[in-house]
Amino acid sequence: MRIRTGIALIFLAAFAFVAAEDADSKESVIEQLVVETLVKPETCTITSEMGDTLQIHYTGRLMDGKVIDTSLSREPLVVELGKRSVITGLEQALVGLCEGQKIKATIPAHLAYGKRGFPPTIPRDSTLEFEVEVISLSQQTPWQKLVNDILPLLCLALVPTLLGLVGLYLYNKAHAQPHGKKKSKDKKSKKK
Repeated sequence: MRIRTGIALIFLAAFAFVAAEDADSKESVIEQLVVETLVKPETCTITSEMGDTLQIHYTGRLMDGKVIDTSLSREPLVVELGKRSVITGLEQALVGLCEGQKIKATIPAHLAYGKRGFPPTIPRDSTLEFEVEVISLSQQTPWQKLVNDILPLLCLALVPTLLGLVGLYLYNKAHAQPHGKKKSKDKKSKKK
């Protein structure tokens, strides 16, 4: 009887181990960002785009339900889309939302903290789940759009130009005749 009970316990332990591995593999199967709308306002004329500023309340959880962070007990988080102030998956989930909208975003590990995790709170290769409410939405002004979109391109064009000018200056300086020798040659020719 004891042998059968022991064998049954070993079998159950092995089954539990396999089931735990199965649950882990299901969690790692999530490869894409999944965004589910929980609440959407009746009127939604303006949706968020890259460059816009959102104030959000959020609760982040591991897939086992453990809360890793929440803003509900403090001021809303201010997120300027495109500035990478939050993890990539959350930033992607915030594009196309209305003021007052609530979503649930399931974020795969590679769009969250990846292989490194965020010890001790977030284990490596963790899929995260965020419930987010957009408190306010401010679209970027034309000036902000200019600064965010055109200024970086302008700087990219200026760097090679400046390097070229510095190179030209150094080339001309290296190949120019020294002034002292030229004057002494001119004086010698005048004496003759």
